[in-house]
Amino acid sequence: MLTITQHQKIIEDAIAKISYPPKPKDLYEPISYIMSLGGKRIRPVLVLMAAELFGKNPYEAIDAAMAIEVFHNFTLVHDDIMDNAPLRRGQQTVHEKWSTNTAILSGDVMMVEANKNLAKIDAKFLKDSLFTFNATAQGVCEGQQLDMDFESRDDVSIEEYINMIRLKTAVLLGGALKLGAIIADAKPEDAELIYQFGENIGIAFQLHDDILDVYADPEKFGKQVGGDIIANKKTFLLLKAFELAEGNDKTALKHWTQLQQFDNKEKVAVVKSIYDNLGIQNIARKSMEYYKNKALNVFSKINVDDEAKANLLVLTHQLMDREY
Repeated sequence: MLTITQHQKIIEDAIAKISYPPKPKDLYEPISYIMSLGGKRIRPVLVLMAAELFGKNPYEAIDAAMAIEVFHNFTLVHDDIMDNAPLRRGQQTVHEKWSTNTAILSGDVMMVEANKNLAKIDAKFLKDSLFTFNATAQGVCEGQQLDMDFESRDDVSIEEYINMIRLKTAVLLGGALKLGAIIADAKPEDAELIYQFGENIGIAFQLHDDILDVYADPEKFGKQVGGDIIANKKTFLLLKAFELAEGNDKTALKHWTQLQQFDNKEKVAVVKSIYDNLGIQNIARKSMEYYKNKALNVFSKINVDDEAKANLLVLTHQLMDREY
């Protein structure tokens, strides 16, 4: 069994070998740029690890892994446009470095490139792979639309939020794992189980991210703590606070989420204190643990020996044990 680091190296080596046409320069350079910005490559690694879990040489799943990674980066390019984000992994976003129109078109080509990678898969597995990939891609787009819809709504429920993060974040983890299982010719029931494992871990991962955004050590978190509060993002924490708050806490929450101009540090401090009064962090952590344990329970039912499962469990705990 390869280590997580070795799986990551397979992906990085494959990305380094990508060769796009030299012209039109402004169409293909942005693709090379976004693909070179790094990251942990978790999603393509999941494809390789799932294939290996079911007895396949992970190198034989590289085309599916690359399809997932190119698609993921395509979503980042378009998400950055929608969010008007200036930076991605500490570097200029594609639309800032080139233009919005160029970023849209380069992103479109990335979706084509993802499908070209899928087309290289063994014909025996191609139909199921295409169905899984396209269902995953459609789910991600649905999740992004729901997230945007929530910005103009003040009646979003916790159930709706969980479904949104399931689509926007979690289905891609589940889809990556299922693709690896399909290519390894896993039994359909095992392929479905590993999909459910990935989806539930994805939900737990996003809930963890919501908590970290408020309670993490800024030096360890790698981005601004309290960013969700400043932006009025309808995270689990904010929605649960509105659900539980009464009296002065509810009045303060409404006040700070409706203000158009404010001091960022003051807003974060006030809203965080309301969260503390209501025990929101513990409630969110219990929900996170629920989905994590649900994922691990599903994973235990996959008909593969425990030794083969070890690497995926290590990666799971690495994702979920990020520090506060």
